[in-house]
Amino acid sequence: MDLTELLKFVTKKEASDLHLKPGRPPLLRINGRLVPLKTDPLQPKEIEDMVLTILTPYQREKLQANYAVDIGYGITGVARFRGNIFLQRGSWTAVFRRIPFSIPRLEDLNLPDVIGTFADLPAGLVLVTGPTGSGKSTSLAAIIKTITERHPVHIVTIEDPIEYLFQDNLASVCQREMGTDTISFQEALRNAMRQDPDVIMIGEMRDWETIATAITAAETGHLVFSTLHTNSAAQTIDRVMDSCPQGQQNQLRRQMALVLKAIVSMALIEKSTGAGQVPVCEILINSPKIAKQIETGETKEILEEMEQSVGYYKMQTMNQSLIALLANSVIDIDKAMALSTDPEDLSLKLRKLFPNIEEKFRGGVMAPSPNDFSAIMELMDIKKLYEEQDEKFRLRIQEKEEIIAALEGDIRERDRLVEARAMQGADLEGEINRLRQENERTRQEAAAKVAQLNERIKDLNQRLSGGAPSPSGAAPGGPPPQSGFFKR
Repeated sequence: MDLTELLKFVTKKEASDLHLKPGRPPLLRINGRLVPLKTDPLQPKEIEDMVLTILTPYQREKLQANYAVDIGYGITGVARFRGNIFLQRGSWTAVFRRIPFSIPRLEDLNLPDVIGTFADLPAGLVLVTGPTGSGKSTSLAAIIKTITERHPVHIVTIEDPIEYLFQDNLASVCQREMGTDTISFQEALRNAMRQDPDVIMIGEMRDWETIATAITAAETGHLVFSTLHTNSAAQTIDRVMDSCPQGQQNQLRRQMALVLKAIVSMALIEKSTGAGQVPVCEILINSPKIAKQIETGETKEILEEMEQSVGYYKMQTMNQSLIALLANSVIDIDKAMALSTDPEDLSLKLRKLFPNIEEKFRGGVMAPSPNDFSAIMELMDIKKLYEEQDEKFRLRIQEKEEIIAALEGDIRERDRLVEARAMQGADLEGEINRLRQENERTRQEAAAKVAQLNERIKDLNQRLSGGAPSPSGAAPGGPPPQSGFFKR
């Protein structure tokens, strides 16, 4: 059986992992489930021939020394694979994780928008955590890709092995692989500080030396991203503290309170349609109150602060993320309860926010025991919550009705003014018409008078020119008077 053909088949089926184990057919993980291929079981010699031939001399030496080795393996035009080869009951066994060539965008991963803002941070420490196969590497790669598209910076990655291949864009990216480009995380990280980096991505913080160097890098003005295998934000902080020597923990708490910017804890859950998985993520943002809790060691109080900081800082707990997915009908309630680390809290929050949501999803009817007083108290709490919400809505409706009434009054006043102005316009139009008519009558009368005067003048002129006797002042037979109004 050929390894390359198997990995091509993994890509064709869009499986996330390939398991090669003696005595079993090859196993593919599809939508979170292991599915065996319909082939003969693998023999130890077959697996040895498949996996040992792709190792470099350094990887062979490491495998012989440690009985396990991480590798990166790519097939041109198909995909890259992160592999781990190890001994199991004296036989070689291997697991390969498929890593697509194309890095998905943050918006394609169904992650909250606030995660995209981490790409714009000037400095600090951002941790992406979760169990194996929870989407840490993919989410971190999407953040790094966003940085390459937004900022002209120098990015240095230190990985074991290299998974996603980043392309230069606005940013310049240098990727270093353990065993090929460097001998250890600590050495690579120390060297990175002399390579003029703006952003440093560490594949995983595995030990105290790596953690200490990463925190120092964040303190000195770099933006540092890394991963840890923890299940929650509070557990992540505790894990970092536990890795520190006893005498330095107080100093480390102060450093973490100062440089930590965010923690994203992830898990994957199957969609209700069965077509793939969707991430569930807990988000911690280092607010002033969170920083104080980290510095004083009050990590148990962090969960409550995250629940109360959803609106302003966009934090959320794992249960709140599950509630959002349930409210949007993305997942089933049974799988949500199975994934939650505190299913009782999830159930209570669901019933407070959405009464009867559990029976809606399960298709059943809630039937508490008649002898269970806690059920009565829960119902009373729900009733109180609804009464408070009803009062808030009633006040909001009243305020809106008052605003509407005021607007209607303004509209009526404007209509009255418009009507009054229309009436004034009509009166003015009538007065103008009357004045026009009066002017026309006056003009006609003046014209008539002028005509009469002209006729009178004409008559007088004819009399004077025809020798008619003057009414007074002229001698008989003498010349006509030489002065007067009608002199010629």
